[in-house]
Amino acid sequence: MVHILTIKSFSDNYIWLIKDSQSNHCIVVDPGDADPVLQVLSAQQLILDAIILTHHHYDHVNGVEPLLAHATQEIAVYSKNKLFAQSVLVNEGQVLSFFDGRYSLNVMELPGHTLDHLAYYNESEIFCGDTLFSGGCGRVFEGSPEQMFKALSRLALLADDTQVYCAHEYTQNNLIFAFHLEPKNEPLLKYIQQVSKKRQQGLATIPTTMGLEKMINPFLRCHHSSLVNALQKQLAMQLSSPLACFTALRQYKDLF
Repeated sequence: MVHILTIKSFSDNYIWLIKDSQSNHCIVVDPGDADPVLQVLSAQQLILDAIILTHHHYDHVNGVEPLLAHATQEIAVYSKNKLFAQSVLVNEGQVLSFFDGRYSLNVMELPGHTLDHLAYYNESEIFCGDTLFSGGCGRVFEGSPEQMFKALSRLALLADDTQVYCAHEYTQNNLIFAFHLEPKNEPLLKYIQQVSKKRQQGLATIPTTMGLEKMINPFLRCHHSSLVNALQKQLAMQLSSPLACFTALRQYKDLF
């Protein structure tokens, strides 16, 4: 068993701290800023064992070097590419084990947002960086729309109760776009109300679940006629496939 702590950084980033329930050891996901992580480590007297990175963008990695400098033991930094001297390169299908084997994460390669993008998952949760957001998905910076579509399609195969830990609090803005396309989507309307209440209270909307996202997230609904028809009407064009729908949808969202 682990406890997953939410650490806020910058204006809307989330750093995830995975704490072993049987010890004072932990691992950290995507530390773009070291200061809030160091505050938690100090306050809870935690020992950092490893850092796992989903991709190379500064708001996910800039805290790595300061964390390594403060460490009292050697720390592995898991990533697709060698970003630091301590980097341990990982690939699709690899299994990472932590806390004396009590916790493990599988590696999934998800090029699209960036070419080196990874997710780390098990049967309970997934840490997906900037590939999937609640109500949205990441911009396609280095990869292709086809790669991003395939990445999201892979995530959609996870169990509905999988807890989704993404790296940004973009939910409200994403839901404005989703509502624009599907104003009669009942699960979406209910979720908008829940998210509004949480944000008014200053609470995070993450984690979400894969099952919820498949009902409300337009980028996971490119095979649903209601979404396809709405997008075709907005763009005055015919969309011949789910990939064509996704490509047009991502371009539309970029300009929305």
